[in-house]
Amino acid sequence: MDPNPTGTTARPEVSTTDRPRLARHVRLTFSEARQQRVLLHPETVVVLNGSGADILELCDGQRTVAEIVAELGARYRSVPEEEVRRFLTRLVARRCVELADG
Repeated sequence: MDPNPTGTTARPEVSTTDRPRLARHVRLTFSEARQQRVLLHPETVVVLNGSGADILELCDGQRTVAEIVAELGARYRSVPEEEVRRFLTRLVARRCVELADG
């Protein structure tokens, strides 16, 4: 039986043990024009809010999502793990972030 009867591709859910990193064709940089950090993707610019940029700065393929959440928790009062996982899941689906082999 087909586990996905709609025929759509299921989006991979990022777990706390995954090790995210920026895709090779993506750069995290500061845009002077926007005065914000952005993701540069071929033919696309993704403007990031402060917390999104902070998450991506820690995505080095070495740290797990749980370690990223812990690092952000040391900087800020509250870091909802579920929000970090959802943010990374969306970027994996857009092929901006890859999950490194453990």
